[in-house]
Amino acid sequence: MQTRNSNGLDQFCASLEERAGMNILDLAGANQATVTFITNYGHRLYSDDLLLQMDEVFGSEGDFFENQLNPRKVDEFMQRALDFPDQHFDGALLWDSLQYLAAPLLTAVVDHLWHMLRPGSYMLALFNADEHAQLVPSYAYRIVDHKTIGMLPRGMRKPSQPFNNRSLERMFQNYHSVKFFLTRDHLREVIVRR
Repeated sequence: MQTRNSNGLDQFCASLEERAGMNILDLAGANQATVTFITNYGHRLYSDDLLLQMDEVFGSEGDFFENQLNPRKVDEFMQRALDFPDQHFDGALLWDSLQYLAAPLLTAVVDHLWHMLRPGSYMLALFNADEHAQLVPSYAYRIVDHKTIGMLPRGMRKPSQPFNNRSLERMFQNYHSVKFFLTRDHLREVIVRR
């Protein structure tokens, strides 16, 4: 497992100290390190592996992005992966999952997350900063401590589009704020406040 320092995670963790009993969504799949870390704050953690859900619904190769334009498959994906009531969550760990969603589905997911989160909630998202990369490394993420992310390689994946600061600001335009953390590696950390 690789580890990396994360100022974005540090800021997300600061929001966990505001009060006890929050509901946090983790889209990297359940793992004991993150469960222990979040529950030690006195919060409840809901986990789902968004990349696994994408692969199961849209297929992991070939027509992956084209299948994301199929309304029946989009409905199935939204019901399987993001079927939560409005304002259910106080925070979300999105990790790098959004960068593999085709534009229309990405917009739908970001809008749906806005409804799932309570006002003032924070999300942490990661995007590959190499705008010319055809394939980018994908990881399963773990929280090691408030400033350290553990990353287990999951192979290479094709991002749906390049993501720069301007496109990310447009993506989250309905949210209260978007903050970027520049890193030395090819990951752009983004903290979004609902």
